[in-house]
Amino acid sequence: MNGTSLILPKNARQLFIQGPAGLLDVLELSPKEVVRGVALIIHPDPKGGGTYTNKIVQTIAKVMNTKGYISYCPNLRGVGQSDGEHDFGNGEVDDGLAIYDYLRKLYPELPFILAGFSFGSAVISNVAAKREHQQLLLVGPAVTRYNVVVPDSSKTFIVHGKDDEVIPLDEVYLWAEKYDIPVSVFINTGHFFHGKLVQLQNYLSRILVV
Repeated sequence: MNGTSLILPKNARQLFIQGPAGLLDVLELSPKEVVRGVALIIHPDPKGGGTYTNKIVQTIAKVMNTKGYISYCPNLRGVGQSDGEHDFGNGEVDDGLAIYDYLRKLYPELPFILAGFSFGSAVISNVAAKREHQQLLLVGPAVTRYNVVVPDSSKTFIVHGKDDEVIPLDEVYLWAEKYDIPVSVFINTGHFFHGKLVQLQNYLSRILVV
């Protein structure tokens, strides 16, 4: 673990869940009202500084809170205060499955929304391929770098920046054709949706749990 302090929002608490490589540092963000569902949201590539405090991860978590969903944002192995070492998306899928299974025991009857940004989209999509879910959200999916899959196109939403400098939009279009799934494109923004987080939040509010 890396011993770093964290200032939490009022609706958040930090917890540790046992994973296959040790304890996983997880941020839980609770809705104001009764919990209607569960959201599991995976951060971008830690090699680029990706953690559960990422702005897009937190934007998704806030949207889900407004829908009455309790959001869980883990730091995967080797990130933040989580044990283990980065495994380039392989062991991280096992981390995601372990967290999902832990949460499913806590909330056996509630629906699950699964979401990820960039590297996180690859991890969460492979979790979704093995676990029940209500919807799958992939933001800026890193399709040229990792194995991103779509287990059920009818439950999946893809969101990408038109000027993405990390994962070119044309590559995402080619990938999406394999699954016959539409891609929602935000113009005048790149991979990190700079200047578009409010619009992203509003859009996700319209498409998730309607």
